[in-house]
Amino acid sequence: MYREDYDRNFVPDGGSDDVYSKPVRAGKRTYFFDVKSTRGNDDFYITITESKRKQGRDGSFIYDKHKIFLYKEDFEKFAEGLQDAVNYIKDNCFDGEIPQREYKTEEAETGEF
Repeated sequence: MYREDYDRNFVPDGGSDDVYSKPVRAGKRTYFFDVKSTRGNDDFYITITESKRKQGRDGSFIYDKHKIFLYKEDFEKFAEGLQDAVNYIKDNCFDGEIPQREYKTEEAETGEF
């Protein structure tokens, strides 16, 4: 899957099973959209993880992570709120096109940051 993007101390959520995963690389950040099942495999939820790679004082890389758990009863409201916020930015915060992130050639080819 994408374990190379996690640090060595990562412990998966206890009892949950990964059903689907979509990593999205964006500059120095990677966003993980993971569908997980509950212990009885009778319910599903999404975790959204932002992972930012940083260099530690000793030169090794560490990952600063933030996670959101999104439950099925909140999917519609969450998607609506996100879309409203994106539309607000598009309509009110930029003249013309929204700036796009430019990647260095080696980042685009290797996925390395």
